Amino acid sequence: MRFERCEIEGVVLIHPQVWGDSRGYFFESFRSEEFCREVCNRPFVQENQSLSHRGVVRGLHFQRGAAAQAKLVRVTLGHIRDVVVDLRKDSPSFGRWAAFELDDQTHTQLYIPRGLAHGFAVMSDVAVVQYKCDAEYAPEEESGVLWCDPTLNIDWGISPAEAMVSDKDQKWPQWQECYKF
Repeated sequence: MRFERCEIEGVVLIHPQVWGDSRGYFFESFRSEEFCREVCNRPFVQENQSLSHRGVVRGLHFQRGAAAQAKLVRVTLGHIRDVVVDLRKDSPSFGRWAAFELDDQTHTQLYIPRGLAHGFAVMSDVAVVQYKCDAEYAPEEESGVLWCDPTLNIDWGISPAEAMVSDKDQKWPQWQECYKF
């Protein structure tokens, strides 16, 4: 695996080595010892999966305080534009966002440390997204940032008119009012 540090502190793209032939392909999607050495030494305790259709925007989500989660995100079917926003006041990248293309062709994964909001937009007809978390979901600490916040001005790769967003995600606070770490 190749580990690529990104412009947002602590965010890492993980590029697996894929072996393919006429039968299909094989790759290691996770190796604990290498991950701990190259990224962080925290065990994952929960794994989630979602299926979404073209134009769906999920996010921007995070958990507050001690319930914060680091995530390891990958796409097993389709193509997404994955977005992170740095909410850590002491980070050099505080208040900045970054977007990453994840798909089922490159099998690239994205590590997102605690203290970042996370979301994605589906670019393909259908996308299946899986992500590991280093803390269990705590509904009482669930929070978010409005996906279309004008201060952040995030480029989701789709027009706001084609975005399908849940009622809950439409009601998150804007950047100025959201929880910061």
